Amino acid sequence: MQLLKLKNTVAFMSFRKPAMIFSLVLIIASIVSLSVNKLNLGLDFTGGTLIEVGFEQPAKLGEIRQIMEQGGHEDAIVQLFGSANDVLIRLGQRDNVKAEMLGNEILSLLKEGTGQDIDMRRIEFVGANVGEELTEQGGLAMLTALICILIYVAFRFEWRFALGSVTALAHDVILTLGLFSVLQIEFDLTVLAAILAVIGYSLNDTIVVSDRIRENFRKIRKGEAEEIINISLTQTLSRTMITSLTTFLVLLALFFKGGALIHGFATALLFGIFVGTYSSIYVASTVALGLGISKEDLIPEVIEKEGADQEELLP
Repeated sequence: MQLLKLKNTVAFMSFRKPAMIFSLVLIIASIVSLSVNKLNLGLDFTGGTLIEVGFEQPAKLGEIRQIMEQGGHEDAIVQLFGSANDVLIRLGQRDNVKAEMLGNEILSLLKEGTGQDIDMRRIEFVGANVGEELTEQGGLAMLTALICILIYVAFRFEWRFALGSVTALAHDVILTLGLFSVLQIEFDLTVLAAILAVIGYSLNDTIVVSDRIRENFRKIRKGEAEEIINISLTQTLSRTMITSLTTFLVLLALFFKGGALIHGFATALLFGIFVGTYSSIYVASTVALGLGISKEDLIPEVIEKEGADQEELLP
């Protein structure tokens, strides 16, 4: 039975060196992009005013930008929002200016400049102090999640698995942030929530793999650590593929039909599914193997009962 398992096992760990090189390249590229391009922070973090307007005819973004510049709003960011008739205008922080007054001013400028009847869909205002607080709290939330996971996995399994799991989670977070930095997709609170969800998704997959590795270390007496890890990954592969596929289909529907408000949320989770599945195989398991995980680390110690020697001597 054991030989049959070994013959049908996918040799995942034989590709661990190319996979780690690939991951290091992506991490370095993500860090460079985050340092140079930074994140395209949304209104939730930067503070300012967000105005959504609807035009009668398809909007011409170049014309709208020119109108905004002539009206004294050079910092305005203008982009389509959903359809060709819906436009989103984001303005920086304005001191001593009410959002309602600013919205009426922008609406008047656009009506005079384009000659169209324009509807005000929504207007949102976020103060600078609130944006800074959200940025700080969001970073603390991710850091706290990683520390708590490190402690939990260390108690639940073994410290080598804990380091592997946290390394995989940090890997997923950095790559997801790097994707948003490279593509300059707006990073708002919904995307931050998606990253925390990616942490939970990736951890769930890593826990399942780690639990199977621990079981097989106890059951299979012969075989090297690499072989046992390959067996464990192969046994959990079907479960991982089914879970990833069903989640992917749901997120695909959100990505195309959910609207612009949750586009960033769906993008982060779609990318997180792939990178989370990859990291549970080639990051968490590889780190645990590299740290020298063995049967002795996972087999519980047998505690001898007091008086056991005397009981053996009794007739």
